[in-house]
Amino acid sequence: MTPEEIVAVDRAHVWHPYAPMPARSDPYVVESAAGVRLRLADGRELVDGMSSWWAAIHGYRHPVLDAAVTDQLGRMSHVMFGGLTHGPAVELARSLVEITPPGLEHVFLCDSGSVGVEVAVKMALQYQRGRGRPERHRLATWRGGYHGDTFHPMSVCDPVGGMHALWTGVLPRQIFADLPPSGFDAPVDEAYAASLVDAVERHAHELAAVIVEPVVQGAGGMRFHNPAYLRLLREVTAAHDIVLIFDEIATGFGRTGALFAAGHAGVTPDVMCLGKALTGGYLSLAATLCTPAVAAGISATGVLAHGPTFMGNPVACAVANASIGLLKAGNWPGEVSRVRAGLSAGLAPLRGAPGVADVRVLGAIGVVQLDHDVDMAAATAAAVAHGVWLRPFRDLIYTMPPYVTDDEDLARICTAIAAAAAAG
Repeated sequence: MTPEEIVAVDRAHVWHPYAPMPARSDPYVVESAAGVRLRLADGRELVDGMSSWWAAIHGYRHPVLDAAVTDQLGRMSHVMFGGLTHGPAVELARSLVEITPPGLEHVFLCDSGSVGVEVAVKMALQYQRGRGRPERHRLATWRGGYHGDTFHPMSVCDPVGGMHALWTGVLPRQIFADLPPSGFDAPVDEAYAASLVDAVERHAHELAAVIVEPVVQGAGGMRFHNPAYLRLLREVTAAHDIVLIFDEIATGFGRTGALFAAGHAGVTPDVMCLGKALTGGYLSLAATLCTPAVAAGISATGVLAHGPTFMGNPVACAVANASIGLLKAGNWPGEVSRVRAGLSAGLAPLRGAPGVADVRVLGAIGVVQLDHDVDMAAATAAAVAHGVWLRPFRDLIYTMPPYVTDDEDLARICTAIAAAAAAG
């Protein structure tokens, strides 16, 4: 198909994320990708400032990851996980237990991040039933979060910025504390801390779990918070036998400067959700880990009634093992620190610029928040004109580049963000 034919068929038949049918604008046609660059069908090359929605941390066509996929395809592409097992899945489970916070010993492999959150919620509900407390069936979180697009995850996304209005009367009604105060290094707000603990304690009799994105709230607003609030949640949930779930789908595997964001707080949740960068951006795969106590509570009710067809897919597990191997063997902390320094320097001039409300950087995450909603088409076009792919949303123009992005390309990304902010 020619690029023009691809766009025409796409417009007629293909539904894209968060878009109507037909879409309001035509997508850019990508022909190939290598390193940190996307090559468009018209010959232009764009530095990928998004890591393909935060997943491609090693860039594209990495020889180690390519080899892992090719080798596994030569053995088997898939086999059902019910009653069978295989080396790539077992090796992945062992690696995840080794590198995640201590105490997370059991691994459930699933298809996507949203499904991983569904599994986490199911684990929490079933745990409470196993403990003889079926009345504990609600979830608590704080505002500003995002946990996926399926129904239970949607119910704990931000009630204003999420999709609650569309699904009023359908979504379960959950408990929402106020937004955590902004700022990774900001002092703890004692009044907020007390209100957060109070919100959990007042509803402890009906709560199965508390679920939050640790340190960084991603698609709900790209906000950073002090890790001390995670320690508070760990203390209050442990005191009331409420399952604490950390959704590390966006933050896991080094993005925030710690291998997992929970490490900033020095705590272990009862359940942790992983995805996105798990396979280095090659294939869809997620994992939900839990403690032995949670597993025992679930098993008291029988089985965990969940089993995706492609659970533990060998190819996905093989490339996940290779991606984790790259992190272990390489200097990911140095790479993330270098990206942070490049973004900090490149975005600093935007502080105080017309239309800019805030500029913030944490780990390999750079965010420019405007004082108005972004004109997405104009901002995207401005970034593309500067040779960079960005995906703004709401009032945010942000980047989560691959860790291997060099200093020159980091500067290019920052220039494109400035152009997008001016255009949007």
